[in-house]
Amino acid sequence: MQKKGANISLKGYDDIFSTDQSRAEAQQERVQEIPLSELHPFEGHPFRVVDDEDMMKTVESVRDFGVLTPAIVRPDPDGGYEIISGHRRHRASELAGKETMPVIVRDLDDDAAIILMVDANLQRETILPSERAYAYKMKLDAMRHQAGRPSEKNYSQVGNNFGKTSSEEMAEELGTSKNQIFRYIRLTELIPEILDMVDNGQIKFNPAVELSYLAREEQQDFLSAMDYAQAAPSLSQAQRIKKLAQEGECTLDAMCEIMNEVKKGELDRVTFKTDSLRKYFPKSYTSKQMEDKIIQLLEQWQKKREKSMER
Repeated sequence: MQKKGANISLKGYDDIFSTDQSRAEAQQERVQEIPLSELHPFEGHPFRVVDDEDMMKTVESVRDFGVLTPAIVRPDPDGGYEIISGHRRHRASELAGKETMPVIVRDLDDDAAIILMVDANLQRETILPSERAYAYKMKLDAMRHQAGRPSEKNYSQVGNNFGKTSSEEMAEELGTSKNQIFRYIRLTELIPEILDMVDNGQIKFNPAVELSYLAREEQQDFLSAMDYAQAAPSLSQAQRIKKLAQEGECTLDAMCEIMNEVKKGELDRVTFKTDSLRKYFPKSYTSKQMEDKIIQLLEQWQKKREKSMER
């Protein structure tokens, strides 16, 4: 017999007649069509969204078939939704004239959102060094926060119950080394002008890592030295410039002297400008045809020389 005054909890009709399966399905994520105007980029998103040839192919696909893979977003306290994965699909939908986009809404804190955003975008076929550098930095910081790191700069504190550091755990996930992760993160210390040169291939990765140890003012002077020499730094040159900086002797004159050196590879190579050779060949010849003809003539000359030496 029910006691008098007992607190009786009455369930609603749906609760009484719903099954465990239907309740589980209600908890599952579902795809929603959200207006493009309510979706905005992830703050600090390091991956560029460029209207290039690949984007135009994506636009054409979206126009013909729609967005086949839903984006992942999270609610923004200030209104709308923040895109975690799907920035290129969002831009393609805009260019294709769409008004909405299929998305999956997830409630994620900042660290979990950053890790998901980085992991999703690292699957891209082409990633610039600067994108990888800032993505690695963001993810490692987020992993450190999740593990309760005491120091903002300390990436090597124990990060989980297995005694691994966050950088070791991240290296395993990415299939690379902890050292390589830190080398990429060093690129975030470069001034934008030098980092752009790394992205477009003017400065190689290894020399760029060495240059990242220069102060910003020294990096600005290095640009002048590079312009003076009209040459990109070799690894050896970048290492010597870094050493000058560590010794407090990294002046513009010193960098110009290093950058103006003739590299060993240049001593072993003879270069002809196409314009200087053009007058010796028919106008219809391409650069490749001229090169092949020169090699052929040199081989003939070498054979004649060898025969004359045998006589």
